[in-house]
Amino acid sequence: MSEPPGAVTLAEAAPAIDVPSEKLTAQRVQPLRKPGRWIATAVALVLVAQFTHGLISNPFYQWDRFGYWFLRPVILDGLLITLEVAAWSAVLGLLGGILLALARLSKSPVLRAVSWTYVWALRSIPLIVVLLFLYNFSALYQTLSVGVPFGPAFFRFDESRLATDMVIAVVGLSLNEAAYAAEVVRGGILSVDQGQHEAAAALGLPKRYQFWKIVFPQALRSITPNYVNQLIGLVKSTSLVFYVSLLDLFGTAQTMGATYPGDIVPLLLVVTVWYLILTSVVSVVQFYVERYYARGATRSLPPTPLQKLRTGLTDLRARIRREAAV
Repeated sequence: MSEPPGAVTLAEAAPAIDVPSEKLTAQRVQPLRKPGRWIATAVALVLVAQFTHGLISNPFYQWDRFGYWFLRPVILDGLLITLEVAAWSAVLGLLGGILLALARLSKSPVLRAVSWTYVWALRSIPLIVVLLFLYNFSALYQTLSVGVPFGPAFFRFDESRLATDMVIAVVGLSLNEAAYAAEVVRGGILSVDQGQHEAAAALGLPKRYQFWKIVFPQALRSITPNYVNQLIGLVKSTSLVFYVSLLDLFGTAQTMGATYPGDIVPLLLVVTVWYLILTSVVSVVQFYVERYYARGATRSLPPTPLQKLRTGLTDLRARIRREAAV
């Protein structure tokens, strides 16, 4: 397109700008100052340093006695009982939670009412009350029978012989755990997209096959990480079985503390460290379980702690090189 006579182009009209050559050199961008973060970091470091100093310098902690008790056979026996109670309660609680969740999602109003009432009651009653009630259950029912309601009994058995301290602890924790697991399982099932249910129904698959082969495997992506997180609370809840005369880790420490009054604080530290170890192991398992079930849900898997450390060291070396180059 031709320009009209006498027209001035933009390039001709714009004045020539003489930019000094030193202005064109690369300049480092200064990061935004964040004094609040530095102040919070300094306060946190001071608090951590003071707490560490108190742990090391306070003679009442008696770290020599802590080392004496930490791996004593009596402590390890109590630790094994804690692990056994937690393992049985976790398995039985999850199985009970699956049944309660299926009953809650059932079309039967009776099953829904029974499941809701169970979950409501067990989540409302403190665990220690449940354990003590089961521990004194033989005072209410000395014998238990199976038969027709308000009719003849097929066989009877003595409740006191069946309900040992271990059985009472496992049953009490399992009943309590099932109520919470039921909500975890129900939430996981409801999290599955409705289109998956419709697609399975469109294929003409039986209801049971739809649930166990299509719906439930997808629900595990939500159920498993949440239930593993629930296990941390279960491990700590095992400390209550001491009140039903079962000498777990906490119960053993309490008994030894009564025998050796001067070692109460070191024994409590032993229990604290062992519970920290147990919950840390469960936390590591939880991380890798979540990472496993994140496949297909995210574009990239979350990095492991080792990968985070390697990336941090690489970034630090790159930053040092940039600083040296400038």
